[in-house]
Amino acid sequence: MSDGLRKFKFERQLGRLVMNPVVATLDKLGVRSRLIVELETTGAKTGLARRVPLAGRADENGVWVISQHGRRAGWAHNIAVHPEVRVRVNDQWRTGTATFEPEDDVRSRARTFGGTATALTMRAMESDPISVRITYR
Repeated sequence: MSDGLRKFKFERQLGRLVMNPVVATLDKLGVRSRLIVELETTGAKTGLARRVPLAGRADENGVWVISQHGRRAGWAHNIAVHPEVRVRVNDQWRTGTATFEPEDDVRSRARTFGGTATALTMRAMESDPISVRITYR
């Protein structure tokens, strides 16, 4: 098994079993981080709404997020099929269109999310990172 695939499988399990439930529980308690956005995609196979918390950086026109595992990530796969998404920044839901931005410098982008510590954590977990831009409609 390649290092990239091994990282992907480990990070996916860590996210599903630990990180996503912790973030969801904190969110229900009203504890939110400015670094976390919630992305709602439409399932590629099911057509059902799928939500995932992500590290991201919002501006007045949209949100930047990084898919640490490129198009292999479930939410990235959903975007490839259905690019129309909703994203929650703080307590506000916005609709937008998500696009992959392969020319964007992922490492520089990650540093804008919360400094060096966030960037190093993302780098340790990534296998095939790609920036994703969600532009508000």
